[in-house]
Amino acid sequence: MQYILNAAKCSRLLSKRGIVARHVRGLQSSNLRKQNFEKLFPRHEEFQKRHIGPREHEQMEMLRTIGFKSLDELTEAAVPAKILHKGDLNLNEPLTEYDLMKQITKISEKNDIWRSYIGMGYHNCCVPHTIMRNIFENPGWTTQYTPYQPEIAQGRLEGLLNYQTMICDFTGMEVANASLLDEGTAAAEALALTHRHNKRKKLFLSDQVHPQTISVIATRAASLGLKLEVGDVFKVDTSAKDIAGILVQYPDTTGSIHDFDDIVARAHSDGTLVCAATDLLALAVLQPPSEFDVDICVGTSQRFGVPLGYGGPHAGFFACRQKLVRLMPGRMIGVTRDSSGQEAYRLALQTREQHIRRDKATSNICTAQALLANMSAMYAVYHGPQGIREIASRVHNLTLSLARGLELTGNSINNIYFFDTIKVSPKISVQTIKENATKAKVNLRYYSDDTVGISLDETTTIEDVNDLYKIFSADTTVEEVVKDESFLTRSLDKSDFFHRTVPYLQHPVFNSHHSETRIVRYMKSLENKDVSLVHSMIPLGSCTMKLNSTTEMMPCSLQGFTDVHPFAPLEQAQGYQRLFAELERDLCAITGYDGISFQPNSGAQGEYAGLRAIQCYHESKNDKHRQVCLIPISAHGTNPASAQMAGMRVEPIFVRKDGSIDMAHLKEMVDKYRKTLSCLMITYPSTNGVFEETIGDICDMIHDAGGQVYLDGANMNAQVGLCRPGDYGSDVSHLNLHKTFCIPHGGGGPGMGPIGVKRHLIPFLPNHPVISCTDNGKGDVKNLGAVSAAPFGSSAILPISWAYIKMMGPKGLRKATQVAILNANYMSKRLEKYYKTLYKGGTGLIAHEFILDIRDFKKTANVEAVDIAKRLMDYGFHAPTMSWPVTGTLMIEPTESEDKTELDRFCDSLILIRKEIADIEEGKLDIAQNPLKMAPHTQEQVITTEWNRAYSRELAAFPAPFVKGGNKIWPSVGRIDDIYGDKNLFCTCPPILPEQ
Repeated sequence: MQYILNAAKCSRLLSKRGIVARHVRGLQSSNLRKQNFEKLFPRHEEFQKRHIGPREHEQMEMLRTIGFKSLDELTEAAVPAKILHKGDLNLNEPLTEYDLMKQITKISEKNDIWRSYIGMGYHNCCVPHTIMRNIFENPGWTTQYTPYQPEIAQGRLEGLLNYQTMICDFTGMEVANASLLDEGTAAAEALALTHRHNKRKKLFLSDQVHPQTISVIATRAASLGLKLEVGDVFKVDTSAKDIAGILVQYPDTTGSIHDFDDIVARAHSDGTLVCAATDLLALAVLQPPSEFDVDICVGTSQRFGVPLGYGGPHAGFFACRQKLVRLMPGRMIGVTRDSSGQEAYRLALQTREQHIRRDKATSNICTAQALLANMSAMYAVYHGPQGIREIASRVHNLTLSLARGLELTGNSINNIYFFDTIKVSPKISVQTIKENATKAKVNLRYYSDDTVGISLDETTTIEDVNDLYKIFSADTTVEEVVKDESFLTRSLDKSDFFHRTVPYLQHPVFNSHHSETRIVRYMKSLENKDVSLVHSMIPLGSCTMKLNSTTEMMPCSLQGFTDVHPFAPLEQAQGYQRLFAELERDLCAITGYDGISFQPNSGAQGEYAGLRAIQCYHESKNDKHRQVCLIPISAHGTNPASAQMAGMRVEPIFVRKDGSIDMAHLKEMVDKYRKTLSCLMITYPSTNGVFEETIGDICDMIHDAGGQVYLDGANMNAQVGLCRPGDYGSDVSHLNLHKTFCIPHGGGGPGMGPIGVKRHLIPFLPNHPVISCTDNGKGDVKNLGAVSAAPFGSSAILPISWAYIKMMGPKGLRKATQVAILNANYMSKRLEKYYKTLYKGGTGLIAHEFILDIRDFKKTANVEAVDIAKRLMDYGFHAPTMSWPVTGTLMIEPTESEDKTELDRFCDSLILIRKEIADIEEGKLDIAQNPLKMAPHTQEQVITTEWNRAYSRELAAFPAPFVKGGNKIWPSVGRIDDIYGDKNLFCTCPPILPEQ
């Protein structure tokens, strides 16, 4: 019986095997057909293969060098198992570059481009096509880094000096910085300066300041414990001598121009500073604020040649009296001399100031708006003083015509003097005006008192004004109005008091480049002086200088994204809203967070917004006493400054010799401040370039004490697809979209720092007084106002990150992170015989960046990190991050975008430099006069007939084979020192610029 059953079982098995065999043969045949089909019709090239630098065979070669067989094996060794994300991210499969452009174009077309006369600090403008193409769309300008190495940044430094000069000329102030983030944050910085200056705790704002500016200042004042009063500035009483600063708008938000002489005089007599938010184009015909003796001027340069872009990015400006310069936030460009005595430019004030002074810094601002400032400066260079005056006069005269025509037909104009904006009490109902405007696809500003605001701009035509008459049922035309010159009654040109008499833009640079031939050559001459990613890798640790692909950048020029006013009704911005929703969903999938705010327009603003959200959360639980922020000294440099700005008390946490957090000290500090602990602010992987095994335990420790965890997102490029902060315990992070998510650095800005939060913090995300950015089911935000001027931050550059994620897909993003870690470990391995990697993880691996210890060379060869940084320029490279986070070191981050050839070229350069150091140690090169101490070497220095240095010209200029031929990048000036006490330094254009 048993035999019969077994025989029957065998029969059934054989039968099944036949079925399986036929099935296998069928699959093999199907796979063969599929392979043949794919050979006939291969798929489009995957974008990830373009973005990731090393080819597959190069990756395998590098893996063998560091002792691994696969990227997954490396990942499992480098990333702590406890936090490693299992499976793929919940993202769509990748799009090709061409499919992406079709999709993003359709999204942009969902935005309705109406004629917007809303104003409020945002205006349409005519962006000169030559500036659009040669700067805004040019990777030679967009992919530069902040000019911390001035010898290879002379072009953008000159452009930013032009910007400072332009701002000083129009405002009449003595000094200006190289841009801030926007008008609202510039105004907040100005009033914070007044508090630092006189230590008073009260601020007064005119109720005629733009509402978004008031909200940004209110948010800042609350965190700093300052009392804020908003009211009629002509009734302010400063006699109690308790007001730190006053802010006025000139022209004000309704368009009116006022005489502030008496207010300023009274304020100054009582020790109060006065700040004016102003408009550059208005100042072309209007008396500059300096003439009524204000102390600080702020504003935006957007209408000087930068698209609306639904709110940004735009360059804010900040100018002040010379006496306040040491308190001024941000960056300033100055003129000095190089080692050969030639005139040169460099950062003159507060270079990485917040990194050095930490919680004692004047500001946490790290990113400026260099790219947009350069565009605005070039706009002024291209048009010159006469061109700017003509633009301003045309806008003003059209506004005068509009006002006069409306008055003649029964409407009332509420402004006595104005430049481009009027407030109208209409003869017909506002509802009728809204209906007429809607039919004409026109946006106006509607006030709660049934008045209507109209703001004209450079793009406004006579036909547009005639259409505005029709909307107000005014039966007239511009042609009819100007027949009677009484329409000029309110002209600023005829005003004894408001008429501008002071010239501006007198420097030759603003009077030499008015033909397109001249401006193109000028822009190219500046571009040629700078090293950017079009030349070579920029291996800056913590800065993630990765590929900014052409396809990612192209949507930023689509009219559907460039020409939308940030305060247009939401129904007109459905394309942007879809973009935000999809990007939020994708970023949440990547990070493990539940909500995103796009309002913070820089990493520093993201830090500030995230910390303010934490504070508001504690306040909602009646835990206002929780104000201590613990920050490891290995954290990102801006963290302490941001915590101080958010009203927190900073307490440092020690790190061990291996670069990891000292857990014993952390526990001690948590126990000490258990009742007052607000949060821990930590960078992960650490700024020392290490994945810490204890990150989950650290988060648990903070939560057990009632605190929150702020995880700085600066190093997300080591985490995307591998681990998610929201999963292992973080409550909030800012995301540097200009690092991990491919928005270019722009020579020092734009940046973008949206914050991701867990669900309990969503109700405390930033809001906005004009366009609510929290009405999407995330809860009622009552505790936090605006942190930036625009509701959704620098919206116009968000398509870059959206496109990057869409084209990479879940597997591509994971692989990009793996290759970033591979590249860093490969370089560290190649260099280990020559330089010491300061910190490594427990497995002997690093994350996506590493620190080379240079300090011993000071003893043996008198060589410091700065000498290696300057010498690298002779090899065609930008230096790594220098002397941060550890003094006397170089921090290197190669990113995944650089291929093996480029990595080897950079490693070879450092190896050859190490040989030069050895030659100094052995006496073959002079300890004082050697290629490192004299670097960088300019073309002029090398070809001079008098070469009296103790080494050859060839060693100076052509130290490696790959530098020869047509590959040489020449620094345009010799070495510039870092001494900022230069008495001869000046920060606006000198009387004569170097030969153009």
